[in-house]
Amino acid sequence: MAIVDITIIPVGTGSPSVSSYVADIHKVLKRHEGRVEYQLTPMSTQIEGELPVLFAIIQELHEVPFTKGAARVATNIRIDDRRDKKSTMAGKLQSVQSKL
Repeated sequence: MAIVDITIIPVGTGSPSVSSYVADIHKVLKRHEGRVEYQLTPMSTQIEGELPVLFAIIQELHEVPFTKGAARVATNIRIDDRRDKKSTMAGKLQSVQSKL
């Protein structure tokens, strides 16, 4: 199971606001509920699932701003792919919180 932190930045939209793009991206993620878990944060979105599935969904998400007229899209991806034990977003948070 992998965890991906993704930020999708539409460029040249005529407005500094990107919330409508983020909302449309999350509508796509909602269609994939059951295949992945996801969490919106103030600066990015985190997605948890099997790596091949995540790559396919990331490509779909990257296309969203283009469908809304963006001429350019910059997508930043960080992947945490731990294979020695099961790693989840909730488990990572619990591990830190247990040490506080």
